[in-house]
Amino acid sequence: MFLLLLSWLTIRSGVAQQQQAPLKLWYSQPAEKWTDALPIGNGRMGAMIFGGAEHERLQFNEATLWTGRPRTYARPGAAQYLPQIRQLLAQGRRAEAEQLAEQHFMGLRDHEETYAAEKAAWLQKIRAVSVAQATAAPGWQPLAVPTPNGWESAGLGLEGMDGVVWFKTSFELPAAWAGKDLMLSLGRIRDQDVTYVNGQLVGTDEGISKKRRYRVPAAALRPGRNELSIQVLNYADKGGLIGVKEQQPVFVVYPEGAAPETGVALNPAWQYWVQDQEPPLAPSYQASYQPFGDLLLDFPHTSGVTQYQRQLDIGQAVALTQYKHNDVPFIREYFASAPHQAVVSRLSAAGKGKITFSARLHSPHKNFRTYRVDDHTLALAVQVRDGGLRGVSYLRVKTKGGRVTVTDGQLQVENADEVTLYLTAATSFNTYQDAAANPEKRAAEAMKKVAGKSYESLKAEHVRDYQQLFNMFSIDLGHTPGEKLFTDARIRQFSPATDPALLALYMQYGRYLLISSSRAGGQPANLQGLWNESLTPSWGSKYTTNINLQMNYWPAEMLGLSACATPLFSLINEAADEGKSTAKEHYNARGWVLHHNTDLWRGTAPINAANHGIWVTGAAWLTQPVWEHYQFTQDQAFLRREYPVMKAAAEFFVDFLVKDERTGWLISTPSNSPEHGGLVAGPTMDHQIIRELFRNTTAAAQVLGVDADFQQVLTEKARQLAPNQIGKHGQLQEWLEDKDDPADTHRHVSHLWGVFPGTEITPAADPKMLQAARTSLLQRGDEGTGWSLAWKVNLWARFRDGDHALRILEKLLSPADNATGSEQGGVYKNLFDAHPPFQIDGNFGGAAGMAEMLLQSHAGYLELLPALPKAWPSGEVRGLRARGGFVVNLRWRNGELEQVEIASEAGRPCEVRYADKKVSLATKAGKTYQLNRQLQPL
Repeated sequence: MFLLLLSWLTIRSGVAQQQQAPLKLWYSQPAEKWTDALPIGNGRMGAMIFGGAEHERLQFNEATLWTGRPRTYARPGAAQYLPQIRQLLAQGRRAEAEQLAEQHFMGLRDHEETYAAEKAAWLQKIRAVSVAQATAAPGWQPLAVPTPNGWESAGLGLEGMDGVVWFKTSFELPAAWAGKDLMLSLGRIRDQDVTYVNGQLVGTDEGISKKRRYRVPAAALRPGRNELSIQVLNYADKGGLIGVKEQQPVFVVYPEGAAPETGVALNPAWQYWVQDQEPPLAPSYQASYQPFGDLLLDFPHTSGVTQYQRQLDIGQAVALTQYKHNDVPFIREYFASAPHQAVVSRLSAAGKGKITFSARLHSPHKNFRTYRVDDHTLALAVQVRDGGLRGVSYLRVKTKGGRVTVTDGQLQVENADEVTLYLTAATSFNTYQDAAANPEKRAAEAMKKVAGKSYESLKAEHVRDYQQLFNMFSIDLGHTPGEKLFTDARIRQFSPATDPALLALYMQYGRYLLISSSRAGGQPANLQGLWNESLTPSWGSKYTTNINLQMNYWPAEMLGLSACATPLFSLINEAADEGKSTAKEHYNARGWVLHHNTDLWRGTAPINAANHGIWVTGAAWLTQPVWEHYQFTQDQAFLRREYPVMKAAAEFFVDFLVKDERTGWLISTPSNSPEHGGLVAGPTMDHQIIRELFRNTTAAAQVLGVDADFQQVLTEKARQLAPNQIGKHGQLQEWLEDKDDPADTHRHVSHLWGVFPGTEITPAADPKMLQAARTSLLQRGDEGTGWSLAWKVNLWARFRDGDHALRILEKLLSPADNATGSEQGGVYKNLFDAHPPFQIDGNFGGAAGMAEMLLQSHAGYLELLPALPKAWPSGEVRGLRARGGFVVNLRWRNGELEQVEIASEAGRPCEVRYADKKVSLATKAGKTYQLNRQLQPL
């Protein structure tokens, strides 16, 4: 009892003295939505903690629960169409090239062979229900329209539902419109609609990009009230009326020929009725990451809750919810243990017998099942609808005092002094080629390993394991009274001048998220890291490889988290195996290729659409982190092991590149400049990536003393590649032709890859090209979504413009909940990055960008404080890592370097530059070198 009260007093003291413990996110109210909740993770299991006093929710994931199954992704015989596609592009006939590629060059979709017949039979069944029968059916329920993210987000139990849903409402016909034909504006609909007014068909269409505006003939109208009925067919992903991006009013009727603004609004009291929720499985190019379930705790705290607080301590990776109920302190702690592969929680109170609650396991997956395992354990079993994976989760309770009752539906705790909850989860995934594991056995084994240990020992081991990674780095940008504010208030009031410590917290939070979502032996961090609550997440929450997956790992090497990149290297090797068949079937080439997405099953073929899905340099880009890891660690054993994937990626382009008849250069065709401008020949980004691939592979071969002849081939090919070009607007051209639009503000800045993350455009190597790249970035502007803003931070850091980089960081930390427009980034209340919606790459890219502002080493030397903004006049950073195997500690005062410490791990020569000063050090492994602001030894 005394220890609990002491803990409570310590926590409350910490609230008043937040500067003593700044590495915390903290709030004065529970989470209202998922992007308010606090994330914990161990690299395989992740949970979002909502922190409700009366009702607690832990939404949890397991990294291998996806749709899909092991299968073939490459389309046999696609390569026979490659010459014709190239010829059409060379002739400027892009639309025809895209059409041909759509028909014959995209990858295989799951279920595509059987879908047409199954769909026809299903449509015949659902069309047997007439509009009159539907509108008269029992069970209609209210639903707010529009639903921007589909009916799945309406909170009505429709999560993940595909099928047929009817909607109905009404409108009043003004007497003055009698005898006039009307227009009905419904905005956008997913996927197909059949729309009736007063039982008469007025229109039907398919496709979410099409705006539904239907003519309603006067003969179909009635005086006064008119009934609108819409049958919405949704084959996959989200469904519903989503008309929220129109420039003109939607959900209105108006006279034909009149302005929509003069219209009459539809009655907002919409209703819906589910006709069918079992459509055939729609063809899908790749799989989607899935939620697992929810742990729901219900407490008898209906009133009397005071002094509420929830927080996430990223220094220990422990979340906490605390409050008083009827003046009794209650505390809940949560962490995700990597050593024991479980989510663990302790519930305590300042008094005996005060803890009473029920625990349930729930899942958005249809037909999930819960069941009693023993007198202290409840289980959850789920089956993914689109694919073969199964999952099982175990929840076990251990109490001090009180009574425990377990049924098939819930776990009940009554009048306990203290409670520990253990949550494990497992799936039937073995490897990307095998999904036949026994998830119940795995969940039970994990529970057996963890349940016998005390909470204190589990927490101590968890913190020790976590801090071995987290404590490798620290940063101090100064402290202000802003740190005393709750995190959501800090975000609302943020400016770099008044709260620089929020940026330091944001940087460390990026490291926390990477440690939590990417650990050795697991899967890499995906588009949402490890956390996802939706059966239909945006972009499948996959691995998008035209920047997003790579951005996830930008901070790994510089910020002391090399160990967290291990899952990325596993994915690269697995994708390389799969990518060999894609290289052969689609390009008749050696080596391996990866297009702009992959998934749990390591698909590498082009997906979605030809105008952006045929992008060939994903594999080439993914070899850059391999070479970077070697440069930072000087680990030759690692390089020797991973060199084959670099060589194979280079072999593909030796075979793939063709000579452009107009210029004589080697070019990449077909491809695109992600995700901009359609299918083209010779995009600048491709050539930058390929040059760097050839250069890095050559350098790796030299380090290892292998493949001398292949080195010569790569050097010659690189010399013949189409070079970077400066266009008529002073810009770095995005394409082979000079066709950039200086008013174009597209969020991708792909042609600037050679500045960052590439290394070929530097002040020393090509100052004119660097200026052209800067001009391009100025033309694109400072706006963007989360990850786009993060990329711009890194680019402005490479341009040595710290003040501009900081302006972008300020946008990156703007409150996303207040944002307007689909292109507005920022952060949510829990500091998750907003694409929008949530994508974790912006968190990682922003952290990397701050590191680039303080130290750069890509040009062959250590450049200290290359982009220090005026708003960071004094500060200190410890544990920055640099290429060559160096660990760097920096301290600066009044905008100038004060001292630097450089620890040499590999004994490599080290050139150091600051402002106009430079010094060369002949270092020895294990030695540390201290220099002053003049770069003189101390």
